[in-house]
Amino acid sequence: MKKRYLFPADYMADPSVHIFNGRVYIYPSHDWEDENTVENDNGDHFNMKDYHVLSTDDIMNGEVIDHGKVLDRDDIPWAGRQLWDCDVAEKDGKYYMYFPMKDKNDIFRHGVAIADRPEGPFIPQPDPIRGSYSIDMAIFKDEGEYYMYFGGIWGGQLQRYKDNKALESAYLPTGKEPALPSRVVRLSEDMLQYAEEPRPVHVVDKKGKPLTADNPHRFFEAPWVHKYNGKYYFSYSTGDTHMICYATSDNRFGPFTYQGVILTPVVGWTTHHSIVEFKGKWYLFHHDCVPSGGKTWLRSLKVCELEYDAEGRIKTIEGMD
Repeated sequence: MKKRYLFPADYMADPSVHIFNGRVYIYPSHDWEDENTVENDNGDHFNMKDYHVLSTDDIMNGEVIDHGKVLDRDDIPWAGRQLWDCDVAEKDGKYYMYFPMKDKNDIFRHGVAIADRPEGPFIPQPDPIRGSYSIDMAIFKDEGEYYMYFGGIWGGQLQRYKDNKALESAYLPTGKEPALPSRVVRLSEDMLQYAEEPRPVHVVDKKGKPLTADNPHRFFEAPWVHKYNGKYYFSYSTGDTHMICYATSDNRFGPFTYQGVILTPVVGWTTHHSIVEFKGKWYLFHHDCVPSGGKTWLRSLKVCELEYDAEGRIKTIEGMD
């Protein structure tokens, strides 16, 4: 299977990809080298501080253009640290970038920045979304409404919340307890707030039981949703078991029934992706750490074709190839 490193000139990761005006736009996080980097489970070695936008008109062979820096941490009034993954949606000719960042109290919130063009620049709103928490947002348009899927544990802080309220002490399920679920929330008409309370996105087995905390295929972070042949596909990273997995449903809110592995482990700790159709073919965008010699905080964007079988199952891709 043909694969391609998209932008070897710089270290970028966590690609959210969309087709705007017939062109492919890639919205990645931006990794930085830091001589004082110390790895830990809170992800302090991922100290990203700005966003670039990339685009191309030919995914596997065309030039990938860097449109430059489109948003900087220092431009955001409530900024603390760590501009992690982001995603962008278009509505009525405006482009809305949603991003997680720790505020001045070191708590992840969701910010919004607005542009007149898909390549930016993006102007941030003065405050984060009310009631927002955790990381890894993906925006999905369905039947005229916009939905945000989000959530990540460990450094993503999802274990600090229950029923959308902060806990006095974080709680991470173990063993046969149900795994922590991602979240989904409908966005307001103006795209700047939640229109409702976030609800859990449950991944269940064939018997309808939630995947447990000790299941290697349970949700950890990096949700993404797309539709294929009328079904909703919820894909995600399993985190410390280093896979991209997926589940399907007839409902955008789930529950989603676990189906299988999309991408086996890659070189590097994290794996974070998006799935998009372009000119009749489907593609998986992700990252690995091969070009940096395995430095987990210096990742490079990668893409390969994604295929379905006759029953709509996604064929597994070998990450180390």
